[in-house]
Amino acid sequence: MKKIHATAITLAVAALLGACSPDQPPVEAPRPVRTAEIRYDAAREANRYAGTVQSRYEVDQAFRVGGKVAQRKVDVGQVVHEGDVLAVLDDSDYRLAEEAARQQWQAAVTQARQAESDRLRLGSLKADGSVSAADDERASSGAQTAQAAAEAQARQLELARNRLKYTTLRAPRSGVVTAVRFEVGQMVAEGQPVVSIADPGTPEVVVDVPEDQLAAFKAARYKASIASAPDDLFDVTLREISPEASAQTRTYRARMKPATPRALPLGATATLVVEYQAEKGGVASLPAGAITQSNGQPAVWVASRAAAGKASASVSLVPVVVHGYRNDRVLVSGPAAGDLVVTAGVQKMAPNLEVALAVPPQESAIKQAAR
Repeated sequence: MKKIHATAITLAVAALLGACSPDQPPVEAPRPVRTAEIRYDAAREANRYAGTVQSRYEVDQAFRVGGKVAQRKVDVGQVVHEGDVLAVLDDSDYRLAEEAARQQWQAAVTQARQAESDRLRLGSLKADGSVSAADDERASSGAQTAQAAAEAQARQLELARNRLKYTTLRAPRSGVVTAVRFEVGQMVAEGQPVVSIADPGTPEVVVDVPEDQLAAFKAARYKASIASAPDDLFDVTLREISPEASAQTRTYRARMKPATPRALPLGATATLVVEYQAEKGGVASLPAGAITQSNGQPAVWVASRAAAGKASASVSLVPVVVHGYRNDRVLVSGPAAGDLVVTAGVQKMAPNLEVALAVPPQESAIKQAAR
């Protein structure tokens, strides 16, 4: 009886295990992939350059005389108008110099008057022969010399007045202060830049272009955006590009101005999108991540649909010819126009692998709107 009971239990357990085990292994769902369509008629490239927003007119201001800073009237970010006082130097020495020049001018004027009076007196005596012609000539020469000395002292007095006036630094034009490089009590030299003023009404996007992209850059179309509004693209035009490469970076500085006037925050980070025709002829642009290798040669995985409208497809390896790279894009030829190329996860692909095609963003939006 015990053996019969044990056998029955064994059979029951085996039956339960058999019921829990499926006859066939579960079917694995197709692997979802991201694809890009091969288009030979729209092989335009878009390079992106990081830059900054700068004013077209930004000038460093400096004192035309040296001295000790007595007053500072502005801060960074402050809006100033033409003629506003930016800073003042200690003018004690310049006032003394102006006073000395004034006194020298007065002395020179007095001497010139005396010399002219002597010339006139000798001229009247020359008529009756009381003085010689040589004395009259010396008197005339002395009067002319004294007059010239008085005029020279007048110019020296004017220079002293100007240098006294230069101790007050004023804004030559309206704008915003972008830099202040001095403090009260600091000694500044003549011509040393102390304040920078930029015109906020003329913003430009400034980027550096590598040498190998310069020719394509000049013949391109341009759009730009700033970091605070990355989705707000606006048209810009090339205003100027440096004729000489930078010695340090070997890049050419380009300045782009908005096609239509618009306000941009100075100093903001900007992104310049440069669109140009990549190649003439049958060349398509793909993400660089789509390229793999087959027998040491570049290739891509092409997804072929079994039926129109089917959400899944099988992949096959197709060789390609690489014509060049543009940032994160690669220019290729080989696949047929309209083929769907796997652009992500290519290292996990295998021949005839069933994959699920991702719904493009625009189709997904349409379906959500329909619901």
